[in-house]
Amino acid sequence: MIRIREAVITDLPTMLKIYNYAILNLNATFDLVEQTLEERTSWFNKYGGKRPLIVAELEGEVVGYSCLSMFREKAAYDGTVEISVYLSPEHQGKGIGKSLMTEILKRAREIGYHAIIAGITTGNDSSVKLHEKFGFEFVGRFKDVGFKFDQWQSVDFYQLILHDE
Repeated sequence: MIRIREAVITDLPTMLKIYNYAILNLNATFDLVEQTLEERTSWFNKYGGKRPLIVAELEGEVVGYSCLSMFREKAAYDGTVEISVYLSPEHQGKGIGKSLMTEILKRAREIGYHAIIAGITTGNDSSVKLHEKFGFEFVGRFKDVGFKFDQWQSVDFYQLILHDE
């Protein structure tokens, strides 16, 4: 059974392994060099409160995580966040992304966010399907903005409005 909970610092080595896999094998992140535990600890410490960071556990093992990050620094953007979802490669396609998305969106609504942005590298169809399942809509594409795996990558942006005013 999948258990979703708040991330704790002892989860970080497994989260780092998941993220470093993505760096080396996927275009889901534009980081090019594996992160160290120290770098990821600094990243981890930015979360909590209005910036939730959650993990999915399966049989006591962390198999994925999701977070809401600052979208832009200017105060007018405070009601908008950017979402990230990462899964271990062995656990994709098992409903874990859906469980993480359900919980992170619940928390976003409780906090009172207005909009969530997802930047998805063009061609990542499984991520697009997951986001669309939860009501995210395509709003635009930045063409050829990241160079990874010896080619230019484009990023599609999806948006979910949580609170219509």
